[in-house]
Amino acid sequence: MSRVPIRYGARPCSLVVCRGCCCGDARKNPGTDHAGQLARLREAAAASGGRLAVRTSDCLGPCAQGNIVVVQPSTEGRRRGGRAAWIGFTLDDDSLDAILAWTEAGGPGIAPPPAALTLQMVDPPKN
Repeated sequence: MSRVPIRYGARPCSLVVCRGCCCGDARKNPGTDHAGQLARLREAAAASGGRLAVRTSDCLGPCAQGNIVVVQPSTEGRRRGGRAAWIGFTLDDDSLDAILAWTEAGGPGIAPPPAALTLQMVDPPKN
């Protein structure tokens, strides 16, 4: 798997992890290790050499499809036409594996998403 080179001033592929009213709430999804998921994503970002960034956000909106993770393209991915992908139902290690594999391959605009993730993609809320 080839890695996308980092250019000075370029924005890496990034993950926005919803941790608002429903996502990350053990009462809504009691079988999910929400803190462990976030720690795993942050560890992957730390080990990526600057190719991945992770941040959290308050409620992103599609609460019925939580946990939501938004995969944002890198500068190069956006230049190639990549757009943010909203991934719902991110409740298990398989989902995280697929998200991390996609970002490792370059993410939106650089590499196609794994088939399993396409089934989990949801529409962002309309403003």
